[in-house]
Amino acid sequence: MNGTDAPVLLHTAGRAAHITLNRPRALNSLTHEMVLRVDEALTAWERDPAVETVVVTGAGERGLCAGGDIRTIHDDARDGDGTASAAFWRDEYRLNARIARYPKPYVAVMDGIVMGGGVGVSAHGSVRIVTERSRIAMPETGIGFVPDVGGTHLLARAPGELGTHLALTGTQIGAADALLCGLADHYVPSAALGDLVDELAGLPAAEALARYAQAPPPGVLAAHRIWIDACYATDRVEEAVRRLYDHDDPAAKEAAETLLTRSPTSLKVTLAAVRRARGLGSLERVLDQEYRVSCAALTAPDLVEGIRAQIIDKDRAPRWTPAALADVTDADVDRFFTPLGERELGLATTADGAPEHGGQTRS
Repeated sequence: MNGTDAPVLLHTAGRAAHITLNRPRALNSLTHEMVLRVDEALTAWERDPAVETVVVTGAGERGLCAGGDIRTIHDDARDGDGTASAAFWRDEYRLNARIARYPKPYVAVMDGIVMGGGVGVSAHGSVRIVTERSRIAMPETGIGFVPDVGGTHLLARAPGELGTHLALTGTQIGAADALLCGLADHYVPSAALGDLVDELAGLPAAEALARYAQAPPPGVLAAHRIWIDACYATDRVEEAVRRLYDHDDPAAKEAAETLLTRSPTSLKVTLAAVRRARGLGSLERVLDQEYRVSCAALTAPDLVEGIRAQIIDKDRAPRWTPAALADVTDADVDRFFTPLGERELGLATTADGAPEHGGQTRS
């Protein structure tokens, strides 16, 4: 047992081992220490025959995890040399890949807010539970960053252009839309979560879920598929914005307005990353790509400026550089995908022959 003030709480109950992300005042945002602690626990439980299921939850009432500790990343990018952030991402992305390959049921309770790094520690799991309170998003373009933690892998595999829409706009989605996009597997009402988690102490995950899983309340994305698929079926962000503005559906115009508040560089790099992820195949190859992109973002101006505007000063008025989509060149985008040489993450070289996450049998 950990002290109750530890950022990650670990305990076992019957056949289930529990990870609780425990920084509720910071909406359980991930620090490097937390990533390492979770990885250590997974190592121990993988070898423990008494542990049959791993359960991940967030402390407090607001959500599982709002993402990484971006204040620390901001300070490192502004005042340091970026090595601390790169080291954090290296271990975080390795953890994301490990979760996807974990040999025991990994039950992620995606209740409340689940964003950025929170998606990374949940949506790669083999059993992903959402509730009527779930608010899931990859909102990175709003802070001058690009979806990471395997997010471009997940969103590239969503039906049609739904993933492109979510990656570029950072739109929050609920339970039904998370299920539609392949980010979750089961809907359980939040009031039943306590009983479900208790039953995992004595029952296999599939058997416990059979008692509590239900059909979710209706979502919104299915009704928007026509304009989403039509407008985002392009490799140019400017063209997507033009199509959105020209479409008759007011929701399409609203999406266009949202895009024009995001970092132009982040939008173009994000679209390129999602398109490239479709051809890369494995999660490991995509994480290798995301690591290159993330490290490049540390030396670009929009990451520091975006976090300043949204989190530090909270003026919500970022001054992007360049300020217009037309001023972001193909060469500017390509720079984010430049190989890192000896600094590569190198996950793909260690995962040759591993089964794809999408090929797992889900509970």
